[in-house]
Amino acid sequence: MTAGARDAVALALRDWANPSSPHAEGRAARARLEAARAAVAAAYGWRHELLFTSGASESLAIGIGRAMRARRFVSAVEHDAALRAAGSAPVLPVGADGMVDLAALADVGDALVAVQWCNSETGVKQPIAEIARIVHAQGGVLLVDAAQMPASAELADHADLVALSAHKRGGPPGIGALLVRDLALLSPSGGQERGYRPGTENLPGVLGYAAALAEPEPDHADLRACLDDAIRRSGGEVVADAAPRHAAIGSYRMPGVAAAAQLIRFDMGGIAVSAGSACASGSLKPSHVLRAMGWSEEATREVVRVSFGRTTTRAEVERFVAAWRAVSKEARRVAA
Repeated sequence: MTAGARDAVALALRDWANPSSPHAEGRAARARLEAARAAVAAAYGWRHELLFTSGASESLAIGIGRAMRARRFVSAVEHDAALRAAGSAPVLPVGADGMVDLAALADVGDALVAVQWCNSETGVKQPIAEIARIVHAQGGVLLVDAAQMPASAELADHADLVALSAHKRGGPPGIGALLVRDLALLSPSGGQERGYRPGTENLPGVLGYAAALAEPEPDHADLRACLDDAIRRSGGEVVADAAPRHAAIGSYRMPGVAAAAQLIRFDMGGIAVSAGSACASGSLKPSHVLRAMGWSEEATREVVRVSFGRTTTRAEVERFVAAWRAVSKEARRVAA
């Protein structure tokens, strides 16, 4: 969490009042909530509605589950939260590079289509502008899971619904947002948040989210390029190497070494990585993302996910590379 977000949360906890209460303290809290709502919307160039939620998972559940559309489609590489919300909805295939098959979008009609802009495991970025063009030409609705991406006004030009998460942007956990182009796209539930999300508003989280977005995002392109190159030269495989990818997210295969074994060794060295997205890293199931990209089950079990935080340094990347090489070397020695 950024320093600004921590300070904003601490201040809001100290001076907390219910924004839905009619008394003076409640009205003051409401004013702070609405100012933060405007600030978060402005960070994304969003000129429409913004509903605060508990995070991207809930935003996806609302956007997919309560969309006023008879049909829904999701890509095969969506986050587990989107797949759960979609239930038995048809799945759009992807290529070996993890990119959505645009030809498969030709027959979605006026359905809701959910696409994760940046995949949380591989970092692969989808061509949102082109996907939006195809979906909108048929009268469809596009929901974009943008939890992994920095704040961008590009969403305002293409998406109808956008799922966001504060902690991915340096804000506190337990707060997120759903950007909504037109509230008529969703069935209401009653209660707070314009009648679309009941429950007392999380004012400390909201203020922390707005404060985090006011701080600049670091550029990790050089660090990721350095890591990619080192993994290749060390006999590893960079997942979706040729696809456009987020600079702070990468997945890497160490042939012959199970991801579980890698995680243990890295953790012993004080290096925190995961197998798949954090929400599913405790699962023993092979990654549905890699399987959709055509990977064998055996190969998926040899892949770890690496992400860079705001304070990640080149020295830390080099320490990870040294640990990677040591684990790989030991595995080759045992196998010999």
